[in-house]
Amino acid sequence: MAASTKLSIIARSLSTSASVAQLVKPPVQVFGVEGRYATALYSAATKMKQLDAVEKDLNQLQAAVRGNPKLKESLSSPIAQRRDMAAALKETATQARMAQVTSNLLETMAENGRMKRLDGVINAFKTIMAAHRGEVVCEVITAKPLDDAQRKQLENSLKAFLKPNETILLTAKVDPTIMGGLIVSIGDKYVDMSIAQRVKKYTDIISQPC
Repeated sequence: MAASTKLSIIARSLSTSASVAQLVKPPVQVFGVEGRYATALYSAATKMKQLDAVEKDLNQLQAAVRGNPKLKESLSSPIAQRRDMAAALKETATQARMAQVTSNLLETMAENGRMKRLDGVINAFKTIMAAHRGEVVCEVITAKPLDDAQRKQLENSLKAFLKPNETILLTAKVDPTIMGGLIVSIGDKYVDMSIAQRVKKYTDIISQPC
């Protein structure tokens, strides 16, 4: 089955609107099963004018699942009955006053046995929404936490990669194993300027036979 057909089927199950034949193309492409659900979700939410509501629902849902190990385990349980899970999630979504598209997403994923991928779907949808707002997601990994001045200087340097109508959405992570320097992922670009990478490079050169 073609990917576009799969997306149309998922989008149809997520939307209460009859007009789902033509998918709304997201501003950025996301891949895998999670990407297909997130893309169909974006299309359905756009057509039903529920984008902001869906994003709010998913952020709250993700925080709730991550903060509750038992809930996370129950959602990904392979022995849970799909129909029972779908009905329970639909009822929960109604009680929590979630958007219709959000409710449909949970019900569809439960029926398809995909709840273990919920976190990935939410992250893929976040990526789409960031691009929708003209935000370019950038992740920086350093051996030590950045201070305010370093973060500001880095943001200013990274702006050279952006288009005039884009803004940067920077997240910083700490990984002592890189030893020093930094690793930068911005959009589809990836640059490893860590000391660990340099050491590996030189080690590879030295270990080569003469």
